[in-house]
Amino acid sequence: MDHLDALEAQSVYILREAFNKFDRMGMLWSLGKDSNVMVWLARKAFLGHVPFPLMFCDTGKKFPEMYDFQKKYSAEWGVNLIVRDCPPIEEIDPTLPPATRSAARKTEALKRLIAEQNMQAVVAGIRRDEEATRAKERVFSPRGTNAEWDFRDQPPEFWDQFKTDFAPGTHIRIHPILHWTELDIWRYIQREGIPIVDLYFSKNGKRYRSLGDQDITNPIESEAGTIEEIITELEGTSIAERSGRAMDHEAEDAFERLRTAGYM
Repeated sequence: MDHLDALEAQSVYILREAFNKFDRMGMLWSLGKDSNVMVWLARKAFLGHVPFPLMFCDTGKKFPEMYDFQKKYSAEWGVNLIVRDCPPIEEIDPTLPPATRSAARKTEALKRLIAEQNMQAVVAGIRRDEEATRAKERVFSPRGTNAEWDFRDQPPEFWDQFKTDFAPGTHIRIHPILHWTELDIWRYIQREGIPIVDLYFSKNGKRYRSLGDQDITNPIESEAGTIEEIITELEGTSIAERSGRAMDHEAEDAFERLRTAGYM
């Protein structure tokens, strides 16, 4: 078993354990590279069929290529896709910086979707190496009554021993690829032939390294036009993965405020 095999096996185990523990769960599908790997793993875990709905909180500001991708692969993969619009910006906390406030629309949409579907648990494709606040997460992460996350009070997960028994009514976020790195994701995409949005590939010397809304996501300088070239580029870069995300630069605690309020 090589490194990717071990990562895959642990993620499949987490997904199966979650499905066994929670009767009403769903998986966020943001259409990005990590999210597509997660759907791919779920299809492997359950013999080609994802037995819970995929959920998409639509800001209406995604790139056209992302909406085209969603339409194509939701049909090709035969998934149960639930799409809900995000609330207008006027309903979001006005004390947040502009880009952070815009991103927070997804948090509010997700809270409403969880309540509407009475979800016990939501699977999300975050990784510890993406951002310092996410590095504090757990694989099985309990949330408060309003989806809030207390990063100072979390269950221990020593030696991959996961706590999956929680008090009745506790909402749980599940992170099956928390232990992967950005390079792991790309090497797995390469090995498995997983489809991705072509915005990740260089055009005119720029490409997107992390995908979000059009108005708060910027491309990076890059000549990487293939998966092999992206892997080579990442092996030699010291630039942060989310350097193109506007909200990560607005205030020191902007992303932490989003996460503690329930942001995925």
